[in-house]
Amino acid sequence: MTMARPGPESRPPGWQQAHARRYIETDGRDGHIFEGVPTLLLTTKGRRSGQARTTPLIYGRSGDRYLVVASRGGAPKHPDWYENLTAQPEVQVQVAADRFKARARTATSAEKPALWKTMAAIWPAYDEYQAKTTREIPVVVLERV
Repeated sequence: MTMARPGPESRPPGWQQAHARRYIETDGRDGHIFEGVPTLLLTTKGRRSGQARTTPLIYGRSGDRYLVVASRGGAPKHPDWYENLTAQPEVQVQVAADRFKARARTATSAEKPALWKTMAAIWPAYDEYQAKTTREIPVVVLERV
C-alpha cells in the first residue's frame, strides 16, 4: 500500500525557493528530509540567463553517485533545471551540509531501469508521473568531481 503524498500542484507558489533558503541557512538540518524523503539542492547555470538556479530535488544513491529524476510531476515538458544541465553539465550540489561540484548526465537506456526502480522506491509517484506523460522522464546521474 502506498501512502498518498501531496503533488506539486498542492504546494503554495514559491515553496521551492523557501525550501532552498531554509536548507542553505541550516546546512540541511531543515530541508534535507522533506515530506519524508531525502532532498538535495541542485544548482545549475541558466542556459539563457547564465544565472545560478537552485532547485530542491528528491535524491537516491547508486554507489557514490547521486540520482535525481526530471519528472516535473509528469508535465509534458522537461523541467528547466534539466534543460540547463543538458546545456551545462557542471553543477553544484548540496546534500545536507556537504557542498560539492558535480558533473550531471542523463542515465543511459541500459542503466535507467535499475536507477528508475531505485528512485520509484523512494518516491512511488514517479511511476504515476511517467504514466501520465508521453515524455520519457529522465533519471539524472550526478558524479562528484
